This record gives sequence, structure tokens and C-alpha cells, in this order.
Amino acid sequence: VGQAEAGRHGVGMLRAQQALPVGQRVPVRADRIRGPSGGPGGRRVFLPRGQRLDVIGAGGAARTLAPTLPADTTFFSRSTEWPPDATGCDLIVNATPVRDELFVTPVAGQTVVDLAYGDDETVLVAAAQAAGCDVIDGREALVRQGAASFTLWTGVLAPIDVMRAAVRFSA
Repeated sequence: VGQAEAGRHGVGMLRAQQALPVGQRVPVRADRIRGPSGGPGGRRVFLPRGQRLDVIGAGGAARTLAPTLPADTTFFSRSTEWPPDATGCDLIVNATPVRDELFVTPVAGQTVVDLAYGDDETVLVAAAQAAGCDVIDGREALVRQGAASFTLWTGVLAPIDVMRAAVRFSA
């Protein structure tokens, strides 16, 4: 989680940490949490054979995801192939911060992961929900990344419901 995100959600995460027994809390030194990142860290995304994955964006989030994704993943960016074409795609990942522009039109049967987050849902999340897609919005992605970090740091299964409540509370 970046510095701005950590600051924004810091109060909620402190509440989540206080809900745990002392031995299960994340080590904190001065004003910094110490421990490895909850990013992909070499984990692979496993998809059934024949499924197509499209990533929109070529910035830091997309570059972080790239090594963990199948080799045949299609990446769309304004400097390469544009506009994105999610026709026949099984999983769409929006790895841009754009919240108010619809780059693709999701259809039923697709899964949409939108890494952009804020107080309100993005245009992509709204369109995906309206189409009946399975959706993971940016705040849920943030919670899952935080949960992975927490478990990695402490060796304890993260209190994901407490973390979700903290992120929703701070929005």
C-alpha cells in the first residue's frame, strides 16, 4: 500500500490491529509499519486453460502484476494497443487510476477487477455490476492486498472482515 493510501486508511487499520491479541499485531516502529509488501511477490494467478485475461494500463500496478500473470495475457495502454477490446475476455483488470471513463463494456460471464478505488464506485464497477459480472472493486483489492501483507508479516490469518470494515469506515 502506498504512502497516501496507508495514511488515508491508517486510522482504520489501527482499529483493525487493536482488535487483535498483542502477539498477533503487526510490528510498528516509530510511525512506520515494518514488514514486506503484500504485492504479488511471485504468486501466480491460476486460470483454467483457454481463459483470456486482459489488463488495462501500463503503469506501476500493471508492471507489478505482469510477472504473476499467464504469458498470453493481453495488455492495453494508450502507448500500445488502444482502445482496449475485451470481447471474449474472461477476466478484465483495470490497472489504471481512472475512475470515470469506461474503457471496455463488460458483459455477463466476465470477471472484473478494478484496482482504482475511492469513496464511490468507478464507472467500470457500475457497468460490470449492471451486466451481472463478478466484480472485485478497488477497495476490496486493497483489503485483500492488506490481508496478504498481514498474514505474511504475522504468520496469522488476517482478520479480513475487520479490515473490510476499517476500509469502508475510512472512505
